[in-house]
Amino acid sequence: MLPVAIAVLTYLGAFFRSRNDLGFEVAALRLQLIVLKRKCPRPCLRRTDRIIWVALRRLWSRWSEALIIVQPETVVGWHRAGFRLFWRWRSRAAKLGRPTTTIEVRQLIRRMAQENPGWGAPKIHGELLKLGFELSERTVSRYLARLFPNGSAAKRWLAFLKNHREVIAGLDFFTVPTLTFRVLYCFFVIAHNRRQILHFNVTDHPTTDWVVQQLRETFSDCGAYRYTILDRDDKFNDEVLTMLKFCGATPIRTSRQSPWQNGIAERWVGSSRRELLDHVIVLNEAHLRRLLREYVSYYHQDRTHDALSKETPEGRPIEARPSAVAEVVGMPRVGGLHHRYQWSEAA
Repeated sequence: MLPVAIAVLTYLGAFFRSRNDLGFEVAALRLQLIVLKRKCPRPCLRRTDRIIWVALRRLWSRWSEALIIVQPETVVGWHRAGFRLFWRWRSRAAKLGRPTTTIEVRQLIRRMAQENPGWGAPKIHGELLKLGFELSERTVSRYLARLFPNGSAAKRWLAFLKNHREVIAGLDFFTVPTLTFRVLYCFFVIAHNRRQILHFNVTDHPTTDWVVQQLRETFSDCGAYRYTILDRDDKFNDEVLTMLKFCGATPIRTSRQSPWQNGIAERWVGSSRRELLDHVIVLNEAHLRRLLREYVSYYHQDRTHDALSKETPEGRPIEARPSAVAEVVGMPRVGGLHHRYQWSEAA
């Protein structure tokens, strides 16, 4: 604080001098400051210097005329920054504002929204009030907006998929590069209820006739599936849609850039890539077809699924230990990339 006291004494002493001495001194000081500014355009200012200028701005109406090393806008900015810091300190000290929403309430809002797709903020807020939670409806509405960015349409779509999963099949393509840099197209159809692959095939040129033939082989039993979910790929043209309707399946296209609407198919593509295709180099169509055939067999019979409560699509019985000397043995699947474990009598 010593520099502040010296500066204050300097300013007070200036008021008691004669006008001539004060004028010459001001002119000399300004001249030196101009020379200093040429040598150092941006001098370093300390915090005490800023405090003095902010105080002069409040006490002296002509403070801006004496500024040389800084601009008036800079001093105003210092004052506003100090204003923000002051009120930030006051707000923290007073602990004002609305109370935070506890984790328990947030989890309960999420649970109610997932279990009741048709409920909005008013109904959920009413249930929370009946349970003794004190919060505003606006808080519930804001949290629901973060949970479901797409609004009620996303909840209605998820409810449709859940309520009709026994009669829904998803179909899609995914590409696989080969050793010779060719691109193979893998077509598949997956059932939503048990995650079973109803049909798959591989080609390097997916024409409309080829896709229609795959649908004939998939939906030979017309009426088993009432809805088919597909994206807006050009390969799924009017002829493909007509074939699906002939088989008794209503085609439903997903929205643009919304792969989550066909999430069951997208998850199978991701699983097949992570668990098989990312570890092998495909040679040709026959090689890819054989690899996928082995993987689909493992996928149906051996691989457990979280969505099926750790069950397999075709059902896998729980094995009891036959004897105290029995050991767990692993049987390789998909060329040794995966294994199935079961009890076996020790030799």
